[in-house]
Amino acid sequence: MSRERPEPVQVVKERRDRALARLISSVPYVRLVGIGFDRHGDELTAILRFGDHLIGNPLLPALHGGVTASFLEVTATLHLSWIWLWDEMEAGRLDAEHLELPRLPKTIDFTVDYLRAGLPRDAYARARVNRLGRRYASVHVEAWQDHRERLFAAATGHFLMPQSEPAPQSEPALQSDPAPRSESSPT
Repeated sequence: MSRERPEPVQVVKERRDRALARLISSVPYVRLVGIGFDRHGDELTAILRFGDHLIGNPLLPALHGGVTASFLEVTATLHLSWIWLWDEMEAGRLDAEHLELPRLPKTIDFTVDYLRAGLPRDAYARARVNRLGRRYASVHVEAWQDHRERLFAAATGHFLMPQSEPAPQSEPALQSDPAPRSESSPT
């Protein structure tokens, strides 16, 4: 018995990178704000590149709270989508060349803890899935700037997972009523 020869590592890495790039480019807000992702295996680190347009309080200066919250939410949402893509890619059910992107999970609720002011520099975030089911996911996200242990924000979110498209069902055959129904009258 001869075993099928595995793909070269570089080919696998390129396929994964293409799939991630397609996923990221599908969210216009990611480009607007300047969020990128660094991939090591199946682990993603989101990177928010600093820009003056991200400052909320110019007196401090500090990152805008809405930018921080959306950075965390985008990290969680794309992480959930990446998990789905990863599983499909690794199982061989997904072709990265003709990638049909999944619908993104929908936010049910998202709670942000602002731990300290976001400084005017790049920020990083990683998501950790606490629970992932067919319909629901719970995710925790942490953001830092200079030191991984010194978080400036953290969040917990709950998401409604997109349902896979149901397989087309054939229409039931028309059945004739075998016996006419008799209507009974009250006595």
